[in-house]
Amino acid sequence: MPRKSAHESLADAHAAPGGVAAVDRALTLVAAFRAGEGALTLAELAARTQLHKSTALRLLASLEHARWVQRLADGRYALGAEVARLHALYAASFSLDRVVLPVLRDLVAATGESAAYHVRQGQGADAVRLCQFRVDSPHPVRDHIRAGDVLPLARGTGGRVLVAFDPALSRTLGQKDRALYARIRADGYMAGAGDRLHEVAGISAPVFHADGSLAAAVTLTMPAHRYEERYVKAVLEAARRLSGQV
Repeated sequence: MPRKSAHESLADAHAAPGGVAAVDRALTLVAAFRAGEGALTLAELAARTQLHKSTALRLLASLEHARWVQRLADGRYALGAEVARLHALYAASFSLDRVVLPVLRDLVAATGESAAYHVRQGQGADAVRLCQFRVDSPHPVRDHIRAGDVLPLARGTGGRVLVAFDPALSRTLGQKDRALYARIRADGYMAGAGDRLHEVAGISAPVFHADGSLAAAVTLTMPAHRYEERYVKAVLEAARRLSGQV
């Protein structure tokens, strides 16, 4: 009989409700590979997934058979051709609006306020932020930014977040600004009123690519008198849902 582990594997600790344990464990082996790594030993894979080597070895045999991984001549494992095939299919069918807009709509539905997705454009002193996607609040009184509008990086919560979480931009800051952006990074978001327009409040959080680099800022805006601290949680959840998907 297979030896019962004295400790939970990574897959067991984060098992899919109603899922299949063996599939969860196999997928943690595929997910163990990181950017810039060509191959991993069995010991490294077992350590990262917290699986026994014997369990990892059996799962790797199945993954190798399905071409999700390949075993190299030196005994190490690398990602296989099936990963590349599926990535090509995903890239060909990927549409950013189909990923971002449903999350923004859910954010508006949860708060009743306007939601936007901002990305940085340009370099150095010429850098700005572009409102790439926007879903309006149903309230007649709201700010009137539209998708395609260009806004400053140095004003507004969306711009501040894009600066705070971009290492290249952060290195150019003066001492006074460094304290502000360090606080934003520590909090994981920025909330405030009147930073860009006196009567407008905003809450913004960073969205990250799968490799951990900054992708965008998701922002909720509203008239300052309608600002509520409880909206921070909804914005953070929207940013979490988008991270790794864009």
